[in-house]
Amino acid sequence: MKAVTLKAIKDELNTLSSSEIQELCLCLSRFKKENKELLTYLLFESTDESGYIESVKNYIDEQFELINIKSYFYIRKSVRKILANVKKYIRYSQKKETEVELLLYFCQKLKNFSPSIKYSVQLQNTYNRQILLIKKTISTLHEDLQYDYNLMLNSEDLL
Repeated sequence: MKAVTLKAIKDELNTLSSSEIQELCLCLSRFKKENKELLTYLLFESTDESGYIESVKNYIDEQFELINIKSYFYIRKSVRKILANVKKYIRYSQKKETEVELLLYFCQKLKNFSPSIKYSVQLQNTYNRQILLIKKTISTLHEDLQYDYNLMLNSEDLL
């Protein structure tokens, strides 16, 4: 089955009643966990972005506590999983400020992680890629926000 264009979907949604749209949303949420998470964000958390950022930061804290530190292999695997989930949460928000804050927090946790990431080239590369992404995203923001986030980036010794 080939998916139709977004415009065709939008036009079809305009013809449906609100109860039919509600049924479609509930049906969508049954099929994939990501759809359910996105609906949760849109319905409950999009109005309080700072609360959403705090909940994702708490998730990052919890996941870093659960990392198996017996070997760098397990650490790398866990860090990649945490980063993938953080990126998913950033995609839900689609706000550059949220992206910068969450990636800064992730990098801060990774840099302060024990055992140190400086003994693993892969972890160091992951860290460096995220710092580059943060800088790139900061450059697209308003000048005042750029200044604030650059101060934050430099003050937390992430560079």
